[in-house]
This record gives sequence, C-alpha cells and structure tokens, in this order.
Amino acid sequence: MKWKSLFEPIKIRELTLPNRVMMGSMHLGIEGVPEKEEAMISFYTERAGEYGPGLMVTGGISVSPEGDGGHHFLGFYREKDLTTMKRLTTRVHQAGGRIAAQLFHAGRYAYSELTGIPAVAPSPIRSPIHRETPTELTELDILNLLESYAEAGRKAKEVGFDAVEIMGSEGYLINQFMSPATNKRTDYWGGSFEKRTRFPLAVLNAVRKAVGDDYPIIYRLSGMDLVPNSTTHEETLAFAKLVEENDADVLNIGIGWHESTTPTISMMVPRAGFIQIALDIKEKVSIPVIGSNRINDPVLADDLLQQLDMVSMARPFLADPNLLHKSQAQSLDQINTCIACNQACLDHAFEGKAVSCLVNPRAGREYKWVYKKASERKKVLVVGGGVAGLESARAHAELGHSVVLYEASDSIGGQFNLARQIPIKKEFDETVRYYTTELKRLGVSISLNHKPSTEDLLNHSPDLVVIATGVVPRKPIIPGVEFAIPYPDVLSGRATVGKKVIIIGAGGIGCDLSHYLIERGDHEILMLRRNGRMGEGLGKTTKWAMLQDLKKHGVKFRTNLHYEEITEEGLVITDGETNNKEFLKADAVILAAGQESNLPQEYDRLTEKGIQVAVIGGARLAGELDAKRAIYEGAKIAFEPQSIPTTQR
Repeated sequence: MKWKSLFEPIKIRELTLPNRVMMGSMHLGIEGVPEKEEAMISFYTERAGEYGPGLMVTGGISVSPEGDGGHHFLGFYREKDLTTMKRLTTRVHQAGGRIAAQLFHAGRYAYSELTGIPAVAPSPIRSPIHRETPTELTELDILNLLESYAEAGRKAKEVGFDAVEIMGSEGYLINQFMSPATNKRTDYWGGSFEKRTRFPLAVLNAVRKAVGDDYPIIYRLSGMDLVPNSTTHEETLAFAKLVEENDADVLNIGIGWHESTTPTISMMVPRAGFIQIALDIKEKVSIPVIGSNRINDPVLADDLLQQLDMVSMARPFLADPNLLHKSQAQSLDQINTCIACNQACLDHAFEGKAVSCLVNPRAGREYKWVYKKASERKKVLVVGGGVAGLESARAHAELGHSVVLYEASDSIGGQFNLARQIPIKKEFDETVRYYTTELKRLGVSISLNHKPSTEDLLNHSPDLVVIATGVVPRKPIIPGVEFAIPYPDVLSGRATVGKKVIIIGAGGIGCDLSHYLIERGDHEILMLRRNGRMGEGLGKTTKWAMLQDLKKHGVKFRTNLHYEEITEEGLVITDGETNNKEFLKADAVILAAGQESNLPQEYDRLTEKGIQVAVIGGARLAGELDAKRAIYEGAKIAFEPQSIPTTQR
C-alpha cells in the first residue's frame, strides 16, 4: 500500500521528527533500579533509529519525592538518576532516535508505604482504588511544586532529552487540580473552571520559562476523565485552547482515570475507540494534536493522520520494536501486533513487576536476549503447535537453528484458536497470523495432522526436542459427567446449547464462554464453582471490566457448593451454607473446570536415548490457560539454552 502521512516529517519548534508516530509513555517497572539500568536503556535504544517512532516518551519521571509512583521510578531530584538519564539520552541519540521526558507527579495516586511520604492532592479526597486519604496541599506547597516542575524541565533539557511531556492526564496530580470531582478548594487554586485551570497552566508556564523558547513542550491532556462529576466536554475543549494559548507545542490526548469503571485500553475496546475527542479538540486548536488509545495498526494510524497530526502507539512497540520498519518495507504481515491483553504490561506495572509483553517476551530483556546467530547450528524438533511451541520454533529459527514443528491437528494456534472465537478476543487472530508468517519466513518445516512417535523424532537425530503438547480439559469426577459438554466443543462449534446454560467453572475459561454465548444468542447463564470468586486468575486491569460486562448481561454466579450429579435435564448440587440439595434445571451443562497437562509418556524414551528434552507451556504446568508463561518459556529455552536440563546423547 502507499502510505499517505505515516512517514511525513513534522517539526516541533527546532525538533524535526521523521514520522508521525510517537511511542507513548510506558512505565517499565525497572526505572531507578541500578542493576536494571542497562535493561532500560537497551529497551529504548532498540526502538530508536532510522525506522523507529518519531519520538519516544519515557515512563513518568517524578518531579518531587512525594509524587513518585513507587520504588521503580526515576526522579529529577536525585543526582544518580540524572546520571542514568544522561546515559539514556546519549545512547538513544547514538542509535539515531529522539526521546522526551515525561514530567510526572502521582498526586493522590502515590503510595506513601512505598515513598515514605504522605500522598498529596488539591483536596483531601481518597481515590476509590487507594486506602490512603491524601494531604491537602497548602499555598506554599503549590508554589514549591511549581518550582519542582520548572527544575525538572531545566534538568530534562540539560541531560539531553529532546522534549518534555507534562503529564496532565490519567487522574494524576495536574488532572486532579482540573477536575471538580477532586478539587474542592475555595482559594485561588480551585472552585470555578477558571480557578481549576490555574495550577495546570502555571505548571506549563513555569516549565516554558525554565526550558526557553526553543524547546518543545508536549501537554498530555485528559480528553475524557470517565469519572462521575468531573470535567465536562465543553470545559475540556476550552482548556485545550488555554493550553495552546499558554505556549504548549503539542496536545497529546489521554483517556480515562485509573479509577474509571469504563475500560479504555483493553481488547474489549474497539481500535481507536475514543478517537473522536481528539478530533473534537483538533477543531478547536491550531497546534498539533496526537490521538491515542488502542491504535495498534499502522494502516489505521495512517487513516487517522488524515485528520490528526500524530498518533501515539505505546504498547504496539512493546509487541514489536520494528513495527514502523516493517511498515516502511510493506511487510505488514510480519508485524507482531499488540493484542491489548494487558497481562505482561499493565498488570505487571500495577503489581510492581518489570513490564514485558505476552506476545513478545523479549520486551525488557533485549539486553540479554540478543538476536545473534548461534555459533553451532542445531536440529530442533518442536512437538505441538500452540503458542508455546510456535514461539520456541520461531525463536530457535531466528537464532539460526534448523527447526521442524509437528502439530497433531490441521492448523497451528492451539488454544488460541479457541480463544479467537470469543468476541472480545478477536485480536488473537493477529498472533496466529504473525506466527504463520514468521515460521514461513524463517524456513521452519511444519508438519500438520501429525503426532510424531518417538521413532519419528529419533530418525531426525535431533539436538533438542521441545515438548509443547499443551493441555486437555480436566474432567471432574462427578456422577453423570458424560452428560456435560466440554468447553472446546462449544467454542469450536461442534456442540450447540439451548437457552438455559450452566457452566461448571468460573475462572477465565468460564468467563470467556459466557461472553461467547452472549454474543451468539439469548442465554440464561449460571456460572458455578465449588469455592472462590468469579474470574479468579484474570488479570488485574481487565478482570473488573469483564465481570462488569457479564453482570450487565445477566450472568449469575454461585459458589460454596458441591456437585452431586449431572443429568440430561440439569445439575444436582448441595449448597455449602444450608447443606440442602438443589436441582438446577438446564438445557446444557458445560465443563470449564480447568486443565490437565497433555504430556505423552512415550516421549520419556527420548531422555533414555540421551536426547536433550525441554517441556514447556501447559505440557509442563497446567492450570488456567497461561499464554504469557507459555510464550515466555518458548523463547527462554532458545535464548537461554543453559536453562534446559542437560542430558548427554
């Protein structure tokens, strides 16, 4: 295809960007950790260069100690962190890239148990997702903060950042001043719309004065707060105009607060689902406007650039550092597309872990998982074409090894082929497409409809056999279980169900099944589990939205029970509280009660013959389906062969 605008340069003050894509701010969970400095720098330098994003923005860098988001944050007030930042900008520039620092203050989102300092905010109003009520900022505190922002801007310029982004979105401190929901002040800094804009504009003016007229300032503006009684649409448009008038160079439009009950960046959200607010703001201002949220496709990005000046693609660069390089080369089918699962990125960030990517576990590990052809070319056989096996085959082939992949069914993808049937998980199509393309490009030999025997494998004289045979549904011991339908039969279309449905199992698979059935008809769904909560095992940042959607569609849930018998007409249970037996009538009872490893014992003979064997993914450890671990293990044994138990041939 012919790109219309994606690779057009854009000039912001004295800074020229070679394309219209910004890699938006992402906290990596390794900032400020001395032993992880090289990991952080390598992450950015791999994404810099001739075909990298026009501009990269760091994760938030705190302007003052109480504004830290946690332990793993850089701070402009720490000299050792300034040294790290200087190394970062130097390496990015050597790689040919451009990088901006995000000036950050968490406000009431800060955790005093991590910072050792009470959280502060415009008013002492606790966030619903925090335990702590923040301390109200005094007039002197506010003036000191303005100086902290100015000093952070000065230092950002001094250590070599090409621009700064003022974080005024996502419910952090500046956004808290803007919102009537969190700013209840009656002094100069709060009350009317005009007064609520004073602190954000004062920050902008302080930073502009500190960095000078030649230095680019991006303002991250909240297009929609998505919290009750907050900034109105009309106020947002008026504020955007004020930000322009106060000398910002670019508006980057953010969506939603962390406490919002509206999903904004999960796969439940359509691609570019919130772009209209950026378009509305674009009509009101003359400076460049950046659209963001769920833009993971360069073709979509190019289309949006017919109305906007730039697009922000953050997590897509976790999934594929070479996204734009592949786009420039017209190799779109080789792009490892972000599926917005949140499992290794946002879930990790909110759990205080290092950020990576489910579909690209090299993210954050670039410094040690280096693409370098192996000195010794090995013969690698992979048994199983689910995502664990696919990643192992891809990674080994990328490192120069000869790879043969066996898959017992007629297509690769494994459990992803079932997940793709779930309406909110259509993005999984992209992952299967990526592996299909990559294995062909890398010359991996794929043998479908073939479950190899031990003799088949030995005939290849392999150096390594990877067992990635996945899982099979667990069949619980319940009288009459033969009357129940295994979940794969429903998701594959082999079985149909009536209106009244009972699902045994209320974890991730049970929730997916419910979404699948809701999309396909009018069903009365009851999810059951012996004990525990609905949706256990789902990710922190997506669980609440999925359960909220199921409840909205009338899905019911019961726990604390015992299964007595499944019949053709339904299910007999014993209630754990009353000890009474109940008959639950149903047109279908579906089993979604976990997994068991599918590890053929016949392959034990391989180790007896001295063949090195690696067991990965569900074959190694069953439970809830865990694509993140499966893909990670597939990559790890390629990049870290020393991690495989050694056997001698």
